[in-house]
Amino acid sequence: MSWEFKSPHPHLVMIVLKITNASEVMASKLGKFLESLTSDALDLSTIEDIVLKKLVENLQAEGLKGEVASVRGLELEEKELEMHEEGLRVRRHHTF
Repeated sequence: MSWEFKSPHPHLVMIVLKITNASEVMASKLGKFLESLTSDALDLSTIEDIVLKKLVENLQAEGLKGEVASVRGLELEEKELEMHEEGLRVRRHHTF
């Protein structure tokens, strides 16, 4: 028996982006001392906001339309997506 997922919207694509070096990027931008005063959560949120803004700008410049969101509760591990027990929460959402 085979199973095939048929999306009601076959033209839709979702891309998952995992940022793993937010603290290092913040340290390089702010300097080690200031970075040590911020939490890793703040670093990640700041980097996410910058990435989302630039992503929307670039996609709009290419004439693409869609939505982009920063989502908490989803983990990308190798080729698997894992959802946290607390569920998913959209932190930021932009339509372009």
